[in-house]
Amino acid sequence: MATEEKKDDNVAIWATFRDSSAAVKTILAGVLLSKLGGFLNVFIVLYLTYRGYSESEASYALGAYGAGGVAGVLLGGTLADRLGARNATILGMAGTAVLTAALLYLPNYPTLVVAVVLASLMAQLYRPAAAALLSELTSGSSQVVVFGMYRWCLNVGAMAAPMVGLGLYHLDGESYTLLFWGEAVIALAYAVVAAAVLPRRAAQGTAEAAPAEEESGTAGGYRAMLRDRRYVLYLAATLFNAIIYVQYLSTLPLDVEAHDLDLFWYTAAVSLNGFMVIAFELPLTKVTGQWRTRLVVGLSFGLVGLGVALYGMPMGAAVIIGATLVWTLGEIIGGPAVFAHPATAGPAHLRSRYIGAFQFMHALGTAIGPVLGGLLFVRLGHDVWPLLGVIGLAAAGLGVAAIRTPAPEQSEPTGEPAAQPADA
Repeated sequence: MATEEKKDDNVAIWATFRDSSAAVKTILAGVLLSKLGGFLNVFIVLYLTYRGYSESEASYALGAYGAGGVAGVLLGGTLADRLGARNATILGMAGTAVLTAALLYLPNYPTLVVAVVLASLMAQLYRPAAAALLSELTSGSSQVVVFGMYRWCLNVGAMAAPMVGLGLYHLDGESYTLLFWGEAVIALAYAVVAAAVLPRRAAQGTAEAAPAEEESGTAGGYRAMLRDRRYVLYLAATLFNAIIYVQYLSTLPLDVEAHDLDLFWYTAAVSLNGFMVIAFELPLTKVTGQWRTRLVVGLSFGLVGLGVALYGMPMGAAVIIGATLVWTLGEIIGGPAVFAHPATAGPAHLRSRYIGAFQFMHALGTAIGPVLGGLLFVRLGHDVWPLLGVIGLAAAGLGVAAIRTPAPEQSEPTGEPAAQPADA
């Protein structure tokens, strides 16, 4: 019976993809290719030391890359509104291609750092645009499944990118020329395909969108979004959850090392998380897609907080694996719904701003989480985990409070706003 149910889920997922428009398929393929060709963040430190720069200079450049990415996500929401998602995607991918290739030929450290920041910024412009288009081109009943596909493409691409980059590095005789040109060609190819396939304007039509665009300039659009107090709570929940989620990459290895445990168990836990997300998150959306979004988000954030808190038990292999399984379950239960909610949380003409703000807060949380976790670990040691768990549970509470019942994303998207901002 379980096998038959899994088969039915796979058929339904495939049917959703098959029935999607060419633009939706192009976006999903582009997301996969963009992450698959995202070698720069993996190899930038190695490349700069190869060029003769110090390890500290290479680390600063990596930090600059992260800052550029955070800014790019926020700017991407604005550009998607002002230029249209298609044009924002073309601009971002074309800019990424030029700047990535230019890294091979820039003569000094300051110009390299500037190019790294701009390349990271341009590479992230497409993400709010892609999410906005997916929402506009997908019926309400299929949105969670389609955003599950979106996350699956992100995860598979991110997992495979280092291996693809390493293959290009060795194929080029342990040189970076083919690697960076490969990333540039992939980005440029996506820009060309986006220009040919993606719709020029949003699905709701320019007649309805034009007045809203006039009212929502860069600053005005975000001010209007911030008046939606429920959505501000959702952004806070997203920030807290991202801060807690990233601790497995930063604070956990510090604690494992402090307890003199075999690093095998840490790497096994990380690998287990990646396998479970890729293997089970998308099929599970056929089940969780029928649940209320408020329940899914609260359960997801709560399990992430609980799993992180469980690392505070006496550290050992069983704790590392078991706690990782708990928060991974939270990730695969809620990931698609958490990413899908911003697309229908507010009025249609602010969709890209809502998405851009969500992705900005998520990126900000993953950027400051390692710093915060490291500082707390220095002061509290192993006792840091219950405190981090409390922050995770606070994220769950904020997430539940932020989402209306019934959830607005169950309705079909139309030319009118999907829902007026609550408490605006």
